[in-house]
Amino acid sequence: MTQTIASDRHASFAAIANPVESSRLLKGEILLQTQPHSTWGGCVTAQMHVPQSRERVWSELSNYPRWVDFFPNVTRSEVLSSSRLEKRLLQAASKSFLFLTVQVEVILRVRELYQMDGVDHIQFRLEEGSFSDFSADLQLVEWQQGTLLSYTVRATPLIPMPTPFVQQAMRLDLPANMQRMRQVLCS
Repeated sequence: MTQTIASDRHASFAAIANPVESSRLLKGEILLQTQPHSTWGGCVTAQMHVPQSRERVWSELSNYPRWVDFFPNVTRSEVLSSSRLEKRLLQAASKSFLFLTVQVEVILRVRELYQMDGVDHIQFRLEEGSFSDFSADLQLVEWQQGTLLSYTVRATPLIPMPTPFVQQAMRLDLPANMQRMRQVLCS
């Protein structure tokens, strides 16, 4: 089950302050927030509680080849290069819509900011690929004997599509992907 969180786009962890939303997170729900993003794009933030330590969750999520286990549509996730400041990541995915199968491939610049202000950050930025623009931000914070994970994805496809369609597709996919991620992280 999903529930929409407060609309303050700068409050990545807004649910912590809301007892009703905190309770939903602790029950395993994925909370969603949709925000405007470009003329043809979408932006969705998902939050979930993972009953694992922040260090363990960080270790799993920063193992990028493992992302094929977290997201069923991701068919390839490979680190192309790595430096002290940044990694380059190749990801490919395939998604079927009605009678159409869409395949995408992106090269992302990845910055890892571990334990910055008590929050861990992983930033993904499009270098090249099948989108007009793409970025994702993943944040982890210790919370309620586990980790609160916030994952924001912003994307604009190369093929113009109405923003509501793009946002709806993201709203449908992201909760299932996040639930799968939690299952893998907790196994």
